[in-house]
Amino acid sequence: MIRVYCYSRCTTCKKALKWLDEKGIGYTLTDIKADHPGEAELREYYKKSGLPLKRFFNTSGTPYRELGLSQKLPEMSEDEQFALLATDGMLVKRPLVVGEDFVLTGFKEAEWAEKLL
Repeated sequence: MIRVYCYSRCTTCKKALKWLDEKGIGYTLTDIKADHPGEAELREYYKKSGLPLKRFFNTSGTPYRELGLSQKLPEMSEDEQFALLATDGMLVKRPLVVGEDFVLTGFKEAEWAEKLL
């Protein structure tokens, strides 16, 4: 069973959940705003993902823009980035899918099909 972090008002999350339901893929849904991953979880997800840490940031979200992170992130250490991500679920790219041996950020149908079907 996979864990899917989503935000209920996010249209991308809605599309992703619909896709999972249509494919008959079981999942545990977690509200990323109310129950966001902590720093230790984020570090684990990052290792599993094989992705650059920047891919874990919701670059189109209001908090990202308000904090001016497009300019600040390149100068921040990984530790600082993890600590920041852990402060607010709305900074985390969603949907965030956590499987036993993989992690996906965002909804890219081909990427999801490769890992989940």
